[in-house]
Amino acid sequence: MGTIDHLSFGWLTPTLSYLMACTGAALGLRCTLRALAATGTSRRNWLLTAAAAIGTGIWTMHFVAMFGFTVDGTELRYQVPLTLLSLLVAVLVVGVGVFIVGHGTHRGRSLLLGGTATGLGVAAMHYLGMAAVRMHGTLSYRPGAVALSVLIAVAAATAALWATVTIRTLPAAGGAALVMGVAVSCMHYTGMAAVQVHLHPARTELGGATPMEFIFPLAVGLGSFLFLTSAFVALSPTARERAAYQEAGEIAVEDLRGPALDRAA
Repeated sequence: MGTIDHLSFGWLTPTLSYLMACTGAALGLRCTLRALAATGTSRRNWLLTAAAAIGTGIWTMHFVAMFGFTVDGTELRYQVPLTLLSLLVAVLVVGVGVFIVGHGTHRGRSLLLGGTATGLGVAAMHYLGMAAVRMHGTLSYRPGAVALSVLIAVAAATAALWATVTIRTLPAAGGAALVMGVAVSCMHYTGMAAVQVHLHPARTELGGATPMEFIFPLAVGLGSFLFLTSAFVALSPTARERAAYQEAGEIAVEDLRGPALDRAA
């Protein structure tokens, strides 16, 4: 049995991973809030952005946290196709969840289905990411801890979506993001607590890429995407602001038209 260390860099990786989860959740839930105030193509685009943000934040959180995961007696590598698949699954399944909430007509049913889909997306990403790990040994899981990790993901995703669609204010979305960040982190470390490693005496060549060769550059790139998208969302006007701008423009046109009509008379 291999000795596992989840905090080989101390509290640095849990702290950074939590911040990434909160950033992705805050951005995604803010986009969901914008989507609920929009219609047509605009609503679809906001929901797509929300799915990309939440899924990317979850994935980045997972692999930043995995930098602190080491096993005595073996090197760790990652299979690139499975790692990319875990990112795709996170975005797609979370996308199903936010689209259910964004287009659902029955709030309770939409939240239940959307929260379940989003939570399962978090869990699927985590365990696909773990399946990409290559080492001189095999991984196994304690079923009880796995089930608990999935329940945490589903319950917290549902609660976060409920807060977002029920209390439509920026502080509510921020609070929901903090809850979701805690949930994603708890889900991750609960799932990691389920891990058992059985080392093999044979030392064959490991395939895949080291974290610094592949995971770190991709995580940095996705983190940059989150921060740039956050700036875009923060600077883009809300539906209420656009309506106010349009009304102000119409008033200005009327004010300019009035003197012209007076001169013509």
